[in-house]
Parts: sequence; structure tokens; C-alpha cells
Amino acid sequence: MIVRNGQTFRPMVMIAMFMISTFAIGTTEYVAMGILSNVSDSFGITISAAGLIVSMYALGVAVLSPIAISLLVKFPRKYVLIGLMLLFIGSSVASALAPNYTVLLWARVFSALMHGPFFAIAMVMASEVVPPSKKSGAVAAINGGLTISLMIGVPFGAYIGDLFDWRVVFAGIAGLGVISLLGIIFYVPNMNAEEPTSMRKELGVFKRKQVLFALAITVFGYSGVFTAYTYIEPLLQDITGFGPVGITLSLFLFGVGGVLGNMLSGRLNAESLLKPLMVVMASLTVILSTLTLTSTIPWLAPVSVLLLGMGAFGTVPILQTTVIRAAEGAPSIASASAVSAFNLANAFGAWVGGVVISLGLSLPLIGMAGAVITLLGLMLSWLSFRSSEKDVQESRQGVPVSDSY
Repeated sequence: MIVRNGQTFRPMVMIAMFMISTFAIGTTEYVAMGILSNVSDSFGITISAAGLIVSMYALGVAVLSPIAISLLVKFPRKYVLIGLMLLFIGSSVASALAPNYTVLLWARVFSALMHGPFFAIAMVMASEVVPPSKKSGAVAAINGGLTISLMIGVPFGAYIGDLFDWRVVFAGIAGLGVISLLGIIFYVPNMNAEEPTSMRKELGVFKRKQVLFALAITVFGYSGVFTAYTYIEPLLQDITGFGPVGITLSLFLFGVGGVLGNMLSGRLNAESLLKPLMVVMASLTVILSTLTLTSTIPWLAPVSVLLLGMGAFGTVPILQTTVIRAAEGAPSIASASAVSAFNLANAFGAWVGGVVISLGLSLPLIGMAGAVITLLGLMLSWLSFRSSEKDVQESRQGVPVSDSY
């Protein structure tokens, strides 16, 4: 147990409450990919147009997160989290009741507004109550709620959307938000806001090489995953020939892979993360490049989806921990920027996949397009590793080392 501001609390209970919250947030973000066909039919729009509920959410997170966290960081964290969760509940209800596609898109944007600040604050709070060597594990635990949502929330939501209606899915998500809100109120302690710093000092973290490398790797490495995954439902339906049960099982396996990748990354030593990152990026490139073939083989397609999930979410704790460690002095804004980078990758990947489909190219080619983008992430990972090794060698030789450009 830990005493903070006169309150006694259990760090693991606090982290568990955050996991419930990130499960709800992860479900609302990713379940859209499993109900695109339902939304398309409901509003009489194309699949690529329906894909905007994915990319608009992701773009909203990418653009709004740094702005929101810079405005909220000076307030007590618990009350900020409560306010963000109330916004989440309201936007989920609005999505469920949306009378037209425009209202649904705006509801998704308002939901996106709370995503980045919530993850950033939760990850920083979790990393502050564990030993330095356990930081990557704490970050992995917060992201664990998101990956579990991929394993359970997304496939179950997609199944409910097929069985009843996509609106029921968002109503259920609002219920998850209420449970999360109660967990925050009763089990998360009041923790001081970060010490006020000048905007120049906060923005100064973006001069640090490893922060910039981690953000760039996130954008280019992760985009490839969402180029394929955004349209995984129509791919499995039209190319693999799966029905609702097969699609649900495949989405479940993606989530299982995400949980496994997140757990394995969380066990890594926070002091040495770049070599494993290169291995994961190389694996993702191979998996995506072979999706053109594996998606046509019913028994092999789910295996590829499982491995894709494992690789995709094996990168998350590595990159988030790298940013938090390198951004000493302004961890929240840097962490929010990392969340923004992931969602910028989500939006860019969804856009690339939509372009591939709009051009009339074969649907399985979204995997090859994703592999090309992820290859850029692999190259950046190698450059980051070389830069870090050079700094270590110069430090051992007594040469002054600057972590900034």
C-alpha cells in the first residue's frame, strides 16, 4: 500500500481501475472496424465512407490530445479523469442515438477528445507508483485494457451488431463508461497535478532524439497495421469467405494476439527496448506482406490475424515507455503526443486502405500496402538503435553527449 496526499491506496487496484476504463475506451475505438458493414447499410453509404468513423476518431485523437492535455495538466488528475469519463459516456449515448451519419461522426470526434488525455494521465500516474524497472510493465497494464477490448469487446460487439443493431453496441459501451466512472470515483486517489512548467520547457521534449524517433516510428510503423486491420471485416467476408462466426473468431484472435504481445513487451527491461522493437517491426512487415496470400486460405487467415495482433500491440508498451523515459520533465504532454502518434497512424493507415479499395485494386493488396509503410518504421527503428548505441559509446569515451538535435 502507498500513502499519497494523506490517502492510503493500493497501486494495483488503481491500475486495475484504469484497465477497466481503457477496456471501455478501446472497445469504442476499435469496435467500429467490426460494424462497418452494419453502419454502411444503416445509412446507405459505401464501406469506404463508413470507414470515416474509424479515421475521424483516430484523427480527432491525434489532433486534439496534445491540445487537451496541455490545458488539463495543471488540474488535479482524479477530477480530470472523472470529467473525461463523463464526456465518454455522453458521446457514446450520442453515437447510439445518432439520427444520421453526420451526428455519428461528430459523436465520434467528441469521444476522441477524451482518449489521449485519459491514456496519458493514467499511464503517467501508473508509472509514478512503481519502481523504475517496472515502468514498462505499468504502461503495459494500462494498455492491457485496450488489448483485452480487442480480444473480447470488439468481437463481441461485432457479433451483437450483426445479431441486433450497431446502436446497441454503443449503448453497451456507455454502460461500460458508467462502470469505469464509478471505479475512478471510489478507487483512484487524488494525486497532485504536475508541477507547472513553461510552454517552452514542455515543447523542449520534442528536441530530444529518442522522443522524435519513437513518435516517427509509431506513425510510420503502426500505419501499416491499420491499413490492413481497418478493413479486416470486409477482407475476411469477401476474400476468405467467412460468415459472422468466422469473422468474430478472427477478431477474437487478433485481440488474443494483442494481449500476448502486450504482456511479452511488458516483461522487457525498460533499459533496453530498441532491439526488441526492430524484431517486432520486421515481423510485422513479413506478416503484412504475406496477407495477400494468407487471406485466401481459410485456415491460415485467422493465424495471420493472430500474429498481426501480437506484433501490433507488442510495439505499444515499448514505444510508450521510450517516450515517457526520454521526456523527463514533461511526461504527460509527451505521453499524450505518443497517443496522438498512434492514432495519427490509425487515421493514415485507414486512409491508405480506403485509397487502395477506392482505386479498385484487389482487397488483399491492403496487406502489401501496409507492409511498405511498416518497412519505413523498421528503418527508423534501426536508425534509433544506431543513434542510441553511438551515444552510449561516446559517453563511455568521455565525450559529452547531447540528447537533442
